Amino acid sequence: MPETDNTRLEVTPGTTEFDKMVFKLLEPVNKTEIKSLELNGEHFNEVQNGVFVMPAIMDSDFNLFFLVSQLIGNDWIIAFSEATIENQIDVTDFSEPMTTGEGLNQLGAESPIVANQILDYFSNLAANGKGEWKMIK
Repeated sequence: MPETDNTRLEVTPGTTEFDKMVFKLLEPVNKTEIKSLELNGEHFNEVQNGVFVMPAIMDSDFNLFFLVSQLIGNDWIIAFSEATIENQIDVTDFSEPMTTGEGLNQLGAESPIVANQILDYFSNLAANGKGEWKMIK
């Protein structure tokens, strides 16, 4: 379970408090560093300067993409975004970014197994010194 850095309280996925959690990367991201964040053979693509995306789940009725960018000041964050998909494969637009916690909560409601796999991914990133969970105000 993610902990907030400043209070050391455990915040449980699936709760409204978890919606306020973001996963902050400890180092800036570039085209080389982004490769260390890939998951299950999926690759991040740079869709505009300093904005990287990778599918988390793509179903016929629900899709969610990882979004890596400087979303809070100078901090690099892994957030989520939903995409508009046309012709079953063409991604044409992304929604406004949502916090890491909110995206995982939505994913948990749709596919708990995938949500748990991605939560493990974030746990591994934290254990390897790549990032940390933060509560936003």
